[in-house]
Amino acid sequence: MPSRKALIFPDDTSKPILDAIGSAKQSLKIKMFTFSDPQLIDALIDAKKRGVEVKIMLNPARRDGEKDNEATRKILEQAGIEVKDSNPAFVLTHEKSMSVDDEMTFVKSLNWETKNLTETRDYAVVTTHPHEVKEAVEGFEADWNRGKFEPGDKHHLIWCVGNGRERISNFIDTATHSLYVQNERYQDTFIIEKLVRAAKRGVKVHVMAKGPHSLKKDKIIEGVEGLRIMDDVGIKVHKITHLKLHGKILLADGCRAIVGSINLTPGTFDGRRELAIELDDEEAIGRLHETLKSDWKNSHWMDLSDDGLLKQAESVDS
Repeated sequence: MPSRKALIFPDDTSKPILDAIGSAKQSLKIKMFTFSDPQLIDALIDAKKRGVEVKIMLNPARRDGEKDNEATRKILEQAGIEVKDSNPAFVLTHEKSMSVDDEMTFVKSLNWETKNLTETRDYAVVTTHPHEVKEAVEGFEADWNRGKFEPGDKHHLIWCVGNGRERISNFIDTATHSLYVQNERYQDTFIIEKLVRAAKRGVKVHVMAKGPHSLKKDKIIEGVEGLRIMDDVGIKVHKITHLKLHGKILLADGCRAIVGSINLTPGTFDGRRELAIELDDEEAIGRLHETLKSDWKNSHWMDLSDDGLLKQAESVDS
């Protein structure tokens, strides 16, 4: 029976991903923003050796020009694995996904870096629903072949560029009593307005974010502005203290969630390839809800005043 399963990192470790790679019999189709974890590299090489067709798209460079994936690309190509740059139609590809034998798809917030498997709060959803797997594979093949793929209202998954802003906006609009949000950046004014309106109509909104001092210099003002707007209307903005935050998740009313690679920024919605999935599966939602409640307990209010931000910056520099 088709299912969706939630993975939570670092709790679940790399084992479910390694097991899925190890189970592949025919094909592995992977898109990754950054990839350097040695165990996962070895697992793909082993899959190739046993006859699995392995195709992987890697983002060629970050916005600043840094090329994180060059070393990994060389290792994989030397092993005979097909590696391509991600689709140049997008400013960059931030999607993190894997389809196994066109029967199972992982939609993830985490990169295949050791730190994302061991140090950061991250998430993945594993779906075996045929319509979702088929769509993920279609998106992969379109980007691999530089073909046309224009996600819209009729698509099941959540894509950028495509239906991302609309789907996330509708998700927020239909929350009735509670909303947990974890994201690195809150900079898209349309999404911020939706969160503000949710709070205004009585939804209890819990926002967890990275400290603004961790943002790129040219994004600090924009990042602080969005958080301050939410703080001004009474939305609680917290920073988790026990882990680094990298996950991107929204959970509404304790019964439905969106998980994926989408940061809440204009550039994400309008220029990047991203992928997320919406789910309401009881067992998966239960795990995600308990994790978010625990993270909220292990968090503290973020002082967004000028003095508070200065103290945060000083504590990082010291």
